[in-house]
Amino acid sequence: MPKILSITPVPKADAARIRSVHSSITLTEAPGWFDGEYRDTWPAYTITRYLPPNAWGSGSRAERDALLAEAEIVLASWPFPLDLRARAPMLKWFHQRPAGASNLRRSDLWGSDVLVSTSRGYGDSTAIAEYAVAGLLHFSKGFNQAAHDASRREFDPTGYPSAGLNDKTVCVLGTGGIGSEVARLCVALGMRAVGIRRRGSAAHNELGPFSKISGPESLRQMAAESDYLVVACQWTPATDRLVNAAVLRSLKPGAVLINVSRGEIIDEADLLDALDNGPLRGAALDVYVGEFEAPPPESLWAHPKVLITPHTSAITDRPANYSLELFITNLARYLASEPLENLILWERGY
Repeated sequence: MPKILSITPVPKADAARIRSVHSSITLTEAPGWFDGEYRDTWPAYTITRYLPPNAWGSGSRAERDALLAEAEIVLASWPFPLDLRARAPMLKWFHQRPAGASNLRRSDLWGSDVLVSTSRGYGDSTAIAEYAVAGLLHFSKGFNQAAHDASRREFDPTGYPSAGLNDKTVCVLGTGGIGSEVARLCVALGMRAVGIRRRGSAAHNELGPFSKISGPESLRQMAAESDYLVVACQWTPATDRLVNAAVLRSLKPGAVLINVSRGEIIDEADLLDALDNGPLRGAALDVYVGEFEAPPPESLWAHPKVLITPHTSAITDRPANYSLELFITNLARYLASEPLENLILWERGY
């Protein structure tokens, strides 16, 4: 009889669907119970950003330990108990509703014997792709200059570039669900999309909306033919600071950079240099280095060529519980001893 502990809110209808997967399932719902512990173990900025101001948790430490001690499966969101593995000796499978595997690096689940899955590819990829396109248009149409002009109540018509998207090339770093949706929208606007993926070049029947897909070794070459660069890959040791000075300076003059993945994939010092002295027209950043621990550095936040937002690209008015759909599907697979989708491979990093 698998005992599932959910420490993230689950709509009533979805909770019923989880229980209906098999009559032996026991689902215990404890959203918010660990909020007080998060305040003691996570950075203050994380708490301010992700927890309600009056959230202090429920039950005693002993009661929370008892819940974890019996759990075979844990469903969680962000943040979550960093010592989960140590306190859940029966734990066999942990599923987190966010998509990024790097969210788990600071916990004792990373590299453990527990099956850990994420919701990679099950977010609202269209919403994130729309953000990327908005970032391209923001700088291509000079909206950053408009904001500057408004602040000083004086127009500078020379600061508005004439840069259309039609016939331009966008290089998408990461060709998964989000990257492919970015390419689809860009192609619909008359752009050419090329992609970089970990697995290397793709055959013609695998290209989808991309005209070409190559491996990471071709990133500089791809950048040299690109007017825009969109970062949509996972953050792993192989992608840490992958977008560096060499890549940024390979881009066409007037290029725009968009990051909807993780800040650590970009060398921020090299980014600032490319904005001040290199080819970049601008950068739209939904993420930055250390975003879960502190606000953006002043060098980025105050830069006239930077649009920075607090990891909001996935927010949309379209109701969706895609991550729960994956969990329910995976739950049936788990009970049938079948392979789970989106399991993290520790050696790969996601």
